[in-house]
Amino acid sequence: MPITFHPKPGQVLYCDFRGYMVPEIVKTRPVVIVSPTHLARPGLVTVVPLSTTPPDPVRPYHYRLQGNPIPGSTETEVWAKCDLFASVSLERLDRVKLGRGEYRTGAVSMDQVKAIRRACLYALGIDPANPLTYT
Repeated sequence: MPITFHPKPGQVLYCDFRGYMVPEIVKTRPVVIVSPTHLARPGLVTVVPLSTTPPDPVRPYHYRLQGNPIPGSTETEVWAKCDLFASVSLERLDRVKLGRGEYRTGAVSMDQVKAIRRACLYALGIDPANPLTYT
């Protein structure tokens, strides 16, 4: 069941990426919302997929979260895969199901959202220190 609210930056939800094509993400994954609510894009948000598998090798477009924001997950390490950010329909998003009739959202701090956004810039080849210069 898709969500019935517009998520805020830093919220952690699950996103159903079915319909995408390999090498894109093609399954349901936890994601963090990175787009601000003031963009006035009804029905759309920008998300960054999360993974408990460390990237190999780690690149500037990967960000290791401080703590695990995924409700119900016991993993100690969670990575934002910022090279895979996407704008998706709210229809693809849902809260984390913990049990029968029990759903939750997770959250990361705004400091971490800012760090994830900087890593997204690297994925686009943009130097966060000088956004007008491409790397």
